[in-house]
Amino acid sequence: MRKTRKTDIAEKGMGGGMHFTVGQSAGFSKTITEYDIYGFAGITGDFNPLHVDQEKAKELFFGKRVAHGMLTASFLSTVIAGQLPGPGTIYMEQEARFLKPVYIGDTITARVEIEKLLDKGRARLKTTVVNQTGELVVDGTALVKLPPERKTR
Repeated sequence: MRKTRKTDIAEKGMGGGMHFTVGQSAGFSKTITEYDIYGFAGITGDFNPLHVDQEKAKELFFGKRVAHGMLTASFLSTVIAGQLPGPGTIYMEQEARFLKPVYIGDTITARVEIEKLLDKGRARLKTTVVNQTGELVVDGTALVKLPPERKTR
């Protein structure tokens, strides 16, 4: 009888049916609108004039309004929960560096790549967000618990 390797469990998920491999990736693109920024501000209570006040933002660091960094990074969760690893994934940790501003009208793409399969059904993910010109705006890593096997009938 062959011994189960730690990577076998991670590659298959805890239930043994889903297959994950290092290098697998997925992404999600979205054009940032004024509505997105106001909606995020309303949900979080972050009404920093840098995000919501056009006149005040002109006097600040970027010279115009920018999207909340966490709004931009939140699209990584869209990928993790909906595509890769997908429904049932538990988000355990996120490290993010905010490298460039995202402006209203920018189209960003959040991308997740499986960087390392770990024991206990976990994985380390490379997480990035780029803008429409390919500039890296958010760079980081995430730790997730892979979803359990999906039951089929």
